[in-house]
Amino acid sequence: MKHSAYILEPSTAPQSCAVFSSPHSGAEYPEGFLRRSCLTPLQLRSSEDAYVDQFIGDTLGAPILKARFPRAYVDLNRAPDELDPAIIHGALGVPTNPRVAAGLGVIPRVVANGRAIQLGKMKLAEAEARLDACYFPYHTALRGLIDAQRQRFGVCYLLDIHSMPRSTLTGGLLNKRANIVLGDRYGTASSQWFTDAVATFFCEAGFEVARNVPFAGGYITRHYGAPSQGVHVVQIEIDRSLYMNEARVELHQDFEDIRSRIAAVLTQISGIAACPQSLAAE
Repeated sequence: MKHSAYILEPSTAPQSCAVFSSPHSGAEYPEGFLRRSCLTPLQLRSSEDAYVDQFIGDTLGAPILKARFPRAYVDLNRAPDELDPAIIHGALGVPTNPRVAAGLGVIPRVVANGRAIQLGKMKLAEAEARLDACYFPYHTALRGLIDAQRQRFGVCYLLDIHSMPRSTLTGGLLNKRANIVLGDRYGTASSQWFTDAVATFFCEAGFEVARNVPFAGGYITRHYGAPSQGVHVVQIEIDRSLYMNEARVELHQDFEDIRSRIAAVLTQISGIAACPQSLAAE
């Protein structure tokens, strides 16, 4: 099913408690947006989670929701009131936080490396139009999928799929070899048994896994995660260097191998049955 804001691939024979979301892989850039930007199309793509939607194309039995528009246009992993007054006229007085201050609100001001997307400001009405056209339809669809799974199975496992620059994974306390980071908001968005299962599948497939550092999960993880109500959310960050040239945003020779390994893991996750532990918590 194609909507102007997203692509929904429903499960043809519902058998899984899972839902897969790919909110940052959209690559349909509006012409007017491109004309107004002071960046090249390649520079704008630096904020995309490019190609990660292809990892979940073979997942069986679970619905898949994919954004069509890019993160540089509207960021689905932000709260709808995270409006940046530095780029939106009339946004004064809304809640501010470090993300908005850095230019990474729901209407982003910058892409990777702090590069400004456009000069000047837009009117609040334009920002609200973007949200009405792109943001709210996606989240309405996502909420509907979660509720439908929970009604059918008593539980829903939401996997929010993202990618991360390799440079994020060097230094500090994080294992330098980690190429998968699982975020469950330190156990508040998912029960430990479910996050443990996801981690085990990735480890068994040969990936090095870290949890919550440096990514604990964004708005989607925080907003929808409610393990006591049977909704378990885990954000999955995949190291981009495993499968693409980050500077050129082009797939390299290892893509098919990585794609098949990750797709197999996601298929394992989609096969997790409603766990008695999760049902007992309701």
